[in-house]
Amino acid sequence: MSKHEVTLKETPINLQFKEANARVVYHKYDGVWHNLTLVSFNEQRSVLSTLDGLRKVRNVGNVFFPDELSKRHMTLQGYEQVKKQLPKSLGLNGRDFVFLSTAVNMECVAVCEKIFGDFHICCIATGGARDNALRMGVDAGNWVETQTQMKLTLGTINIILLTNVTLTVGAMARAIMSATEAKSAALQDLGYKSTYMPQVQATGTGTDSMLVVSGVNPDIVIKHTGGHTKMGELIGFTAKTAVTEALKKFDKI
Repeated sequence: MSKHEVTLKETPINLQFKEANARVVYHKYDGVWHNLTLVSFNEQRSVLSTLDGLRKVRNVGNVFFPDELSKRHMTLQGYEQVKKQLPKSLGLNGRDFVFLSTAVNMECVAVCEKIFGDFHICCIATGGARDNALRMGVDAGNWVETQTQMKLTLGTINIILLTNVTLTVGAMARAIMSATEAKSAALQDLGYKSTYMPQVQATGTGTDSMLVVSGVNPDIVIKHTGGHTKMGELIGFTAKTAVTEALKKFDKI
């Protein structure tokens, strides 16, 4: 089956961030229609993924897995197969594509961008936390990693962070911390409580993931992205704003 036969349409995501081509792709995988946010670049970018580690790719994505696909691919082996086969069905080289997955439809995607001088940050987020919110450090985990069957509850917050300047690996790792703190602040402001212990404030869900995409500008290399830095401020603001909007859309707050 060709890419044309499995792709119904593409809806552009209009960004000020002109270095990326972002769109929502409506696509058929394993006989099931779904959609995904796909962001492509003209050259390879360094990407730090909470799922796949440090990669160099031209494409990043956030893939909506409807119930039917989730049930088929909920095992570790099943998900590894998806990572091999999904890029092919999209006409992409699997070594040039890294993605997150979620039970949130991409029609609920949210975007926030901020510019300061030469710095440009764009956050693309989806979020569903009504049935899977937890407080890290308090709630128990229910899946032993050596088991092949994932015991997961639907609901996740996924974040893609794009930058126009070059981030060191350390700055990319710190950006994940900054964006995570901002995500927790969004949950707090929206009043989310733990699904499992409703008397305590939620800090996230059990399946949240993130991609940080560095720019390729050799003249501006950023080493620090913590809360006292301007870049950290931009990351925090865009992440909190996008996550808040995404949760409102999907959870219908």
